[in-house]
Amino acid sequence: MHAGHGASATPAPWPALTRLCKVIEYFCAAILAADVVVVFVSVILRYFLHSPVDWAEEVARNLMATLVFLGGATVLARRQHVGIEVFRGMLPASWREPAIQLGGWTVAGVSAALLYSSVLLLEDSVNVTTPIGTPQWVSVLPVCVGALFMTVAGIANAISGAKRATWATLAAAIVLCLAVWGWNTFAPEALAIQPWLLLTVAFLASLVMGIPIAFVLALSSLVYFLAEPSLPMIIYSQQVMAGMDHFVLLAIPFFVLAGLIMEANGMSSRLIELLVRMFGRVRGSMNLISILATAFFSGVSGSKLADIAAVGGIVVPAVRRTKQDANETAAVLAASAVMAETIPPCVNLIIMGFVANISIGGLFLAGLVPAAVLAAGLCAMAVAFGRKIDPRLAFPQRMALPKLLGGALIALVMVGMIGKGVTSGIATSTEVSAFAVVYALLAGGIAFRELTPRAIVGLFVRAASMAGGILFIIAAASSVAFALTVQQLPTFLSGTMTTLAHDYGSVAFVLVSALLMVIFGAILEGAPALIIFGPLLTPIAQQVGVNPLHFGTVVVIAMGLGLFAPPFGLGLFATCAMTGTRVEQVARPMIKYLVLLAIMLVVLIFVPAISLWLPRMFNMA
Repeated sequence: MHAGHGASATPAPWPALTRLCKVIEYFCAAILAADVVVVFVSVILRYFLHSPVDWAEEVARNLMATLVFLGGATVLARRQHVGIEVFRGMLPASWREPAIQLGGWTVAGVSAALLYSSVLLLEDSVNVTTPIGTPQWVSVLPVCVGALFMTVAGIANAISGAKRATWATLAAAIVLCLAVWGWNTFAPEALAIQPWLLLTVAFLASLVMGIPIAFVLALSSLVYFLAEPSLPMIIYSQQVMAGMDHFVLLAIPFFVLAGLIMEANGMSSRLIELLVRMFGRVRGSMNLISILATAFFSGVSGSKLADIAAVGGIVVPAVRRTKQDANETAAVLAASAVMAETIPPCVNLIIMGFVANISIGGLFLAGLVPAAVLAAGLCAMAVAFGRKIDPRLAFPQRMALPKLLGGALIALVMVGMIGKGVTSGIATSTEVSAFAVVYALLAGGIAFRELTPRAIVGLFVRAASMAGGILFIIAAASSVAFALTVQQLPTFLSGTMTTLAHDYGSVAFVLVSALLMVIFGAILEGAPALIIFGPLLTPIAQQVGVNPLHFGTVVVIAMGLGLFAPPFGLGLFATCAMTGTRVEQVARPMIKYLVLLAIMLVVLIFVPAISLWLPRMFNMA
């Protein structure tokens, strides 16, 4: 995994751009704070004062659009977009620098195309108003501004390398584009390169170049729009906007923010030290604690990478102090992240429920027992392959037990509030996530007293950047999903998978679907795989008699298995980066955990009752 095309978390190459980036980041943090206030106040007005406001949801969505496109631009400027370098690393050494430069120009070109399309959309929306009477252009303007900043950042990143390679790759890119355009314009229609083929080639080529996943997806759909005469360019930005213009997706930045706040106030260190006190003398205790802590924090933040950062940042130093193998612990953390994919309020469960039209509350319930089963299996293996340690070495300076218990109790209250709010139907996942943010701030300010105003601002900035990166991937993936729909892939896939189900049974259908998600979870980041295949496969699953809650749980776990599997899984690269380990050294100890997870996934597929037991208890299945 890498933070952009060829660099990791490096500042923008132009000083002025760096300063502008910082200003926009603080602006995005303010937008996120405003969004939390809007949703929180609207919930108070609706449920407690019985005075609902009609404008709250639209205002919240417009604020989110600003956060996504401006936040996504700052992530690009700092080269922190999620991408994969494995394929580029397989190229001959002399090709890698040109591939990086060509990738930079590609990102700049895609951003410029989005800017052009969004300007067309802005002109078209000048005289249009929304249902509550606000001008439509207000929601389009952030796309234009964000795309403009992305274009500038893309150019700045592209020209920051060796000058000869920079201009040679720009010339090569222009020649290639002109050659494809000329061939499709002047060649006989029968010999023209088909849009679907251009989409496929663009997708594969950009993966090899190591382009960030969001721009791999945006480029793939862009070349399809350019090659398909029935699609005007204005629809390109419309589809990118449509991918994130949904109130339910606000739960993602809110849960990420709530998790960051709870982790920053010292709760993670308190919890892990408490677990060490409880299980420290058990065989394999540090790996066992990694599993339990990851499961616990997954019920707070919803973001697997945030959980790994919180747990790994405390567990791995303790592992090294006790002379344990850090590579084994990194493997356990990655496997635990797969296990935790279905622990509410997991971001991928929210995305799956949104794109496949499945009850998010139902998915939250359906994921709990499978996660417990996977956790039990991982704990058994951690104990079997572990050895005993002296727990006093893990935390030489000990905290008073009441403080440790208090930290765990406050977090448990938050987890219970999230679960009760969503599953009871009292509030939506977005509304519950806004309450979680407010609760986390109050807990940090009153109970722990470890969050200063400066630290809170920093957390909002960090959460806005993380959310901008995640949601921009979702926006780009929706444009690919639209292109695949125009290409009638859903019809083809429906026919093929339905035939498979009728010939070999519904279990075979779920097994093949899970295999697809493992493969594409490894190639893509998790969200795009779910966005593209979730709405295609779920209706077929229902047609052949598979419960959508069971199916949703299975594909999310399968996606996680691919996401953290070597050699391509982006999640594994992130885990190694956060724990200071190397992928090739972590891959070997991780194989046994992956085999165990795969076997248990097959068990979940064959025994739907594991997923459906809780939802049926609450009459949600």
